[in-house]
Amino acid sequence: MPIHESLAFVPITIAVLTVSDTRTPADDTSGNILCERINQKGHVVSRRTIVKDDAGLIAAQLREWIADSEVDVIITTGGTGLTGRDVTPEALEAVKDKDIPGFGELFRWISLESIGTSTIQSRACAVLAAGTYIFALPGSNGAVRDGWDRILSDQLDSRHRPCNFVELIPRLQER
Repeated sequence: MPIHESLAFVPITIAVLTVSDTRTPADDTSGNILCERINQKGHVVSRRTIVKDDAGLIAAQLREWIADSEVDVIITTGGTGLTGRDVTPEALEAVKDKDIPGFGELFRWISLESIGTSTIQSRACAVLAAGTYIFALPGSNGAVRDGWDRILSDQLDSRHRPCNFVELIPRLQER
């Protein structure tokens, strides 16, 4: 689908959360890739941190950013697999108002091209929480590239047609 260059680009603020027991700011390559792509697109990385694979710690960080008026979108990387320490989807479950099931479905469909049937092990997902979008990507560099380049880059661009996530932001808390 096209980006309509005649329309105004609306930059948004995005918080990046890396979920890992082992990553540090010095070696958080997936977080670095994500931040570089966000900035290249013209958006602002307003917050960034690393949290251990613990559902309570992840949910607490998410709640802090959900309450922050300077955060429009949260993107997490890591913790979406099947091992006992992979608990990012459970943390999103604890904070969500609504699921965005199409995100995970589309991510796995796109990922099928890159990693074949291994994509079935991904629990990439997305939710809406108090008017904030939260997208949970796997922690691999390739998965971050696929998620940003092939889904989020367009859906977080206000010029994308026929529709995009940005144009809905003013209406997300309607009742």
